[in-house]
Amino acid sequence: MAAPYRDEDKVCDALEDLASEGGCIVDHHGCDFFPERWFDLVVVLQTDNTLLYDRLAARGYGPSKVQENVQCEIMMVVLEEARDSYREEVVQALRSDTAEQLEANVSQLVAWVKQFQAQHA
Repeated sequence: MAAPYRDEDKVCDALEDLASEGGCIVDHHGCDFFPERWFDLVVVLQTDNTLLYDRLAARGYGPSKVQENVQCEIMMVVLEEARDSYREEVVQALRSDTAEQLEANVSQLVAWVKQFQAQHA
């Protein structure tokens, strides 16, 4: 019997041609189902649990969804998935608690993209 077709499979199928061309940025809340060959860098944004709780509640998430997300952040689920799924040297964790950190993260990402482009020119 064939394995069930999952939503993750649909996402990968939809992105396959774009990802194989390179030069893409993929923004997703999980990463363990994407092929390793697609990525030169995997960035995991992390935040304080209280801030995360407040952000999700302000977006109207229900209590169980807020609790699930906060628990995942406490257990560093996404970071561990990234470390388990990709080479250690391509996984970077960045804090995202404040507007200043957000700006610093954007600057860091731009610098990484420019460095990558320079190396592959």
